[in-house]
Amino acid sequence: MDFTDAVLLAYPNIDKERICETGGSYGGFMTNWIIGHTDRFCCAASQRSISNWISFSFISDIGGEFGPDQCGAPGLFGKENTEKLWEHSPLKYADRVHTPTLFIHSDEDYRCPLPEGMQMMQALADRGVETRMCLFHGENHELSRSGKPKHRIRRLKEITDWFEKHAK
Repeated sequence: MDFTDAVLLAYPNIDKERICETGGSYGGFMTNWIIGHTDRFCCAASQRSISNWISFSFISDIGGEFGPDQCGAPGLFGKENTEKLWEHSPLKYADRVHTPTLFIHSDEDYRCPLPEGMQMMQALADRGVETRMCLFHGENHELSRSGKPKHRIRRLKEITDWFEKHAK
């Protein structure tokens, strides 16, 4: 947020009411985190994200080591480890979210599996926050870089359309 503040200060012609936010993979995790900790963005697009470090740690192809490492937990089991994983999970803060959020996931992504985006999207929907899931069949974690051209084009269109809708 400090970087965002610095950019807005350096470029006063940017409309602060029309700032959108997106990120994929760890950036998807950060998108989920951001929307639970600030309302400064008019909308967000969370791509191949992580919402719950506990579930992620048991279903991702790197989760068993990566999840605890990112949360400062020495392992997966026990109250202390579970509390650390949950404390760093964006899903814990979903009750604070007001930002309309698009979720983009692929059904063959084993790095940031589909349930991670679904949990966050469902939590927002349950609270009445505008949300949408765009699912790409037959794609994996590399959709944005090496996915089928028609899917990469659709992904960009989905994000652009979402941003244009909410940044009016």
